[in-house]
Amino acid sequence: MSDPRDNVQQEFLAEAQELVEALSRDLLLLDEAHHRKDRIDPALINEIFRSVHTLKGIAGMFGYKHVGAVAHALEDLLDDLRLGRTSVGSQLLDVLFDSVERFQRLLALEDPESPEEEAGVQAYLAAIRSIGTETSEEEGDPLDKYAIEPAVLSVLTEYEEHRLRACIRAGLRLYRLRAAFDLTAIDDSIETLRDVASNDAEIITYLPSMEGGNDDTIELVVLIASPVPEEQLNAHFEGRYGTIEAIEERTHLPTLPPRLTSIPSAAIRMEPQAEEDPGQASLRSVANSVRVDIRKLDHLMNVVGELALIRSAVNRIVDRFKGESMHRRSLMDLDRIGRGFERQLSELRSGILDVRMVPLGQVFDKLARIVRQAAREHDKQVRLVVTGASTEIDKLIVEELTDPLMHLVRNAIDHGIESAEARTQVAKSPEGTVALNAYQKGSNVVIEVEDDGAGMNAHQLREAAVSRGLLSADVSHELTRQEMLNLVFMPGLSTSSEITGLSGRGVGMDVVKTNILRMGGMISIASEQGTGTKITVTLPITLAIIRALIVTVASRTFALPITAVREAIPYVPEDVRTIQGREVITLRGETLAICDLARLFGFRGSTSKAGRFVVVGSMGNRELGFVVDDLIGQEDVIIKALGKSLASVRGFAGATDLGDQKVALVLDAPTLFTEYFDGPDALRSLETRA
Repeated sequence: MSDPRDNVQQEFLAEAQELVEALSRDLLLLDEAHHRKDRIDPALINEIFRSVHTLKGIAGMFGYKHVGAVAHALEDLLDDLRLGRTSVGSQLLDVLFDSVERFQRLLALEDPESPEEEAGVQAYLAAIRSIGTETSEEEGDPLDKYAIEPAVLSVLTEYEEHRLRACIRAGLRLYRLRAAFDLTAIDDSIETLRDVASNDAEIITYLPSMEGGNDDTIELVVLIASPVPEEQLNAHFEGRYGTIEAIEERTHLPTLPPRLTSIPSAAIRMEPQAEEDPGQASLRSVANSVRVDIRKLDHLMNVVGELALIRSAVNRIVDRFKGESMHRRSLMDLDRIGRGFERQLSELRSGILDVRMVPLGQVFDKLARIVRQAAREHDKQVRLVVTGASTEIDKLIVEELTDPLMHLVRNAIDHGIESAEARTQVAKSPEGTVALNAYQKGSNVVIEVEDDGAGMNAHQLREAAVSRGLLSADVSHELTRQEMLNLVFMPGLSTSSEITGLSGRGVGMDVVKTNILRMGGMISIASEQGTGTKITVTLPITLAIIRALIVTVASRTFALPITAVREAIPYVPEDVRTIQGREVITLRGETLAICDLARLFGFRGSTSKAGRFVVVGSMGNRELGFVVDDLIGQEDVIIKALGKSLASVRGFAGATDLGDQKVALVLDAPTLFTEYFDGPDALRSLETRA
């Protein structure tokens, strides 16, 4: 049984991580607004302030002193920003972005309070304190422009009074809105009002009015600042809340009765007037979600896999007794129950998979910080364009995907995007672009990392591979341009001295490829000199449970993920011909390379006569035919790791239990594709290892 204290600790870490991710997203919005010189939305600064404030509170509760100290210092800095005592600038943004990395580091450490961390935390706190406050040189109080009674000013918070002054200085006009709110839904109504006002106005405060309302409603006077004309605001508010009235200069706001002047808040919070016990009502949770340990979902998925085996066993028993008239009625009932079980099992599997899915936006938000940091490090102007952030993928894949994508983005900025001067000389915009695009394609997710930089010189890649002894000169002359580009994934191709000539993309690209293959995916590259480079990563949506085509090769059983299968056709030996040392056939007018799995794995006893099949596989924009002896059928399988002793064996993703004490190896389609297409010697090297 797990220790409840460990569960509480995990809850804290999960909530803290959510707060840090929210902080990161809001900082990116703030940085974008600053870069475009747009008006900074005070609501955005408030969201950033609230995230840091909440993190400070929970860090203190769980004894994370360093996290709490950093959050406390940031809270003071953000409070100065909220109150206009400092402004958004490059130094402040750098410090705020550094906080995200600092928080993530402290939360990931086993001992975040270790003495080794003390020096780093203190240095960061000094950096926060180095950002001084500013003083306004403007003379006179902008509030003097409006004869606002002291009774009204007395109920404004310091922040509200600051926002009122800031809006007047910015040339915004003041308006009042008299609105009646239902007491039982006042929070929701005020939130809706904020949303309505967000595009054209800023709500300064809500002031209680004694001139309206009854037992079921309350009337508030809403003080609003906006740059738009009165008619335009009325188009937003009239009919739903009331009529907007412009406050003329030196016009008094409604005077509050003396007994109400001590009400101290921006937003009035009224408890619902319900007949039930208010004590019980306060215990109800308003959250619609719960956090679930991914390991629990893995366990449930394993249970689903076991149920699938039971279903298959029942189906085999039913098939065994088919044709016996004495059991006909029982078999019909059993068949009907089996179909119902199949439907429920399918819904259960889909439900668990849905719970595991998370949007790729979680990764893209982190990459946006990397783009900003790398661009500043190399003094380059880089714009990040993101599409498809809502595309969903398995949580476990997302965790493993962060580092490879970070490597690709860094390479694009470090060595792909040119300097502003170099881009201007070739008639490009001084600002380079890195584009992240994600979309679902069948049972796969495709992620594209594209830049409009200098591109790659395929011939220099080939020459570098030969000079490094990674490729023979004779073989190098047989390479196509695409195969030259694929050399970038060879270990040890690029060195620091070759970075300029080769765009530096060999640095770590072999590691990226290895990690992508480990996740059951594949990676491809396209590049044009002077135009840019696109790297495409294709991944399965989930690794938890897959649909597989069961095949036999030399009397051995294998499972091929159905996501990699397009179709299966009869194998006709007479149709096979050889092109550049590779066997191919013609399928619907197109040339299809084929790979005999029995020969690839060195199996004996396989037959080459007719009666075999070609399973046409598809990964990304590539197709390859796998020659097998027989097709058994399709099954849902759960992949089990091969273990440490067999982890280095290439071509296999794992093993799966097919029931009846039968075990099948699961073919690693992405690895087979990559090994086959990466070069003329790739297939022979795989044969040697197998």
